[in-house]
Amino acid sequence: MTPAPTRTTARADAWVWAVRLAKTRSQATAACKAGHVRINGDKAKPATPVRIGDRVEVRGGEWPRIVEVRQLLVKRVGAPVAQAAYVDHSPAQPPKVERPAAIGVRDRGAGRPTKKERRQIEKLPGREAAKERRQRR
Repeated sequence: MTPAPTRTTARADAWVWAVRLAKTRSQATAACKAGHVRINGDKAKPATPVRIGDRVEVRGGEWPRIVEVRQLLVKRVGAPVAQAAYVDHSPAQPPKVERPAAIGVRDRGAGRPTKKERRQIEKLPGREAAKERRQRR
């Protein structure tokens, strides 16, 4: 029995999906078609061959991912195996910014505020201008 030949290339969309840089194979294919995947600086079509040592850039997620291929995969594998298939050269992920809660915003469909609710809204910081406008009437 002869040993199975080892792969020297893999499709770009299949590799991006297999190493979990895209959630689905169709998303990986769409990213390639849209020009969001680059291999060694060149835009990659879905069938572009990926080789060991290539630099793959994937845009379109929360931040751009830049990885170097260490292992060729064509089937989806577990996360630890997938992470071992590339070396990550991506820039650090930006910190998440927490937005302050909206002040004085009513739920849609709540109707007009009652007199009591209006007084509470006017006591909120930053509402002095609205209060002055109402008093001028």
